[in-house]
Amino acid sequence: MGAFSQYTEPEPSSSWRPIAIATGTVVVVLVLVYAFSCHGKPPAGAAAAPAYAANLEISELHLSTAENFVGSQVTYLEGKVANHGDKVVIGGDVETVFRNMLGEIVDKQTQPLSIEITVLGSPDWVGLNAAPLVPGQIASFRLTFEHISADWNQGYPEVRFVSIKTK
Repeated sequence: MGAFSQYTEPEPSSSWRPIAIATGTVVVVLVLVYAFSCHGKPPAGAAAAPAYAANLEISELHLSTAENFVGSQVTYLEGKVANHGDKVVIGGDVETVFRNMLGEIVDKQTQPLSIEITVLGSPDWVGLNAAPLVPGQIASFRLTFEHISADWNQGYPEVRFVSIKTK
């Protein structure tokens, strides 16, 4: 005849094990919620960014390309930025969004805004910390992109301020 194994009763599980797992899960979720909520806060001095961005106007955009010293193509987005507010802008980061032919986002980059100054008769591009944008001032700006997705539709990107420091 065949060999059958004998049925054995399963050991009763401890009631503390599900409670420990549930408690651990709740602790992990709370830690993640805390970490993500604290990580998204703007740095000190940038709290006025969303409100003050309405006072900064970007206009006269144009794109150009050049080859850098290693033979790679560099794309420049240049234009004008005007400060229509009553504060001095001492720093600002802008986000540029590049889209494809279907309108989908293919590249998104954030970088500090550099404005043009003249040094010894030659143009130079510096951050707003070195050349603040005073109320009523209009300045030329430049953003430099060393790599943009090949799927980009070659149109103008969307440009918006993501942080602004004023005094």
